[in-house]
Amino acid sequence: MVTTSFKTTKSEEIFAAAQKLMPGGVSSPVRAFKSVGGQPIVFDRVKGAYIWDVDDNQYIDYVGTWGPAICGHAHPEVIEALHKALEKGTSFGAPSYLENVLAEMVIDAVPSIEMVRFVNSGTEACMAVLRLMRAFTGRDKIIKFEGCYHGHADMFLVKAGSGVATLGLPDSPGVPKSATQNTLTAPFNDLEAVKALFEENPDQIAGVILEPVVGNAGFIPPDGGFLEGLRVLTKENGALLIFDEVMTGFRIAYGGAQEKFGITPDLTTLGKIIGGGLPVGAYGGRRDIMSMVAPSGPMYQAGTLSGNPLAMTAGIKTLELLQKSGTYEYLDRITKKLADGLLQIAKEKGHAVCGGNISGMFGLFFTSGPVHNYEDAKKSDLAKFSRFHRGMLERGIYLAPSQFEAGFTSVAHTEEDIDRTLQAAAEVISSL
Repeated sequence: MVTTSFKTTKSEEIFAAAQKLMPGGVSSPVRAFKSVGGQPIVFDRVKGAYIWDVDDNQYIDYVGTWGPAICGHAHPEVIEALHKALEKGTSFGAPSYLENVLAEMVIDAVPSIEMVRFVNSGTEACMAVLRLMRAFTGRDKIIKFEGCYHGHADMFLVKAGSGVATLGLPDSPGVPKSATQNTLTAPFNDLEAVKALFEENPDQIAGVILEPVVGNAGFIPPDGGFLEGLRVLTKENGALLIFDEVMTGFRIAYGGAQEKFGITPDLTTLGKIIGGGLPVGAYGGRRDIMSMVAPSGPMYQAGTLSGNPLAMTAGIKTLELLQKSGTYEYLDRITKKLADGLLQIAKEKGHAVCGGNISGMFGLFFTSGPVHNYEDAKKSDLAKFSRFHRGMLERGIYLAPSQFEAGFTSVAHTEEDIDRTLQAAAEVISSL
């Protein structure tokens, strides 16, 4: 049952003040709880698989700062490494050996990457790779998929997922038509639609960019043959294939979705996990393409804080921890137990649901499904999800505050955490 100790007085006071200081009271839209109702809780501290808010409520966390906390929050080895790095300084704005170390680790892990450039966020990585694919091919048009989110660059804010879907915004004011006229869209998992776009735009499409497993329209895996088909179509049409692995990189497998599914793109974007919780992003790929990037080539991209020594340190230590034997087997086991358990409970109570997991990434839709793309995801019962989210929050379970976001586990989550989560879910779903 709901505990009487769940109080949010301080969170409400802080958020009320925040709304006078920042647009919507937040620094990123989905944090505002607009799609689930109520007010957000204000975090005070995190550790392992847990969150404490400013009212000292404790939660089991399945957001993990949207993916980076794969080893658990504030992992002691990461914190120790950061303490040592802090003594040397917080920013160099110059080359450091740490960049070499993390670059080698990324190149060794990710099949497509022969050279890599570090940036400061997943959005920045996707912005750069967009420019790079156009520079390399000499073409302007790109194909993206409905519901896939690649950051908030103008050219990507067409039928985007994530916070755009959460807020019900079809696009964004302030984005000129000229910025999006070369962005073509297709439904995820629809090869025929992609083929048609290539036929309608011969020798004009620079590349296809996608989340190989969608996490920004909810959890949507690729159908069998979809990624393979994209690889064939792009090669046949002289276009590049780009995997946005900001979420999936080092999460659904050490080498990301491309290792998991055995499909090697031309370029890859990364983020989240390779910063170990600090702001970081990266893009990389074939050497001949990456050689176009300044100062080796003419395509300009730069960043004062790129390769920041603290982010590099946290990323190195995190990847070292992920290399421990059994890491991904454990993630898959506990996440499958969670995802399967949620589905079973909901179905036994008579609710229309679908979902699943791949390693430490999962999702649950309140629709009978199946969900193959964003249009399918939009059939979900959003009001029911909102009640489910609130009920779980009141029982100490922190889920992403949107039907259109994937969930994440970490190696810090225990069997007991999963059992407690499923017990809470049984109570909440019974009351929906």
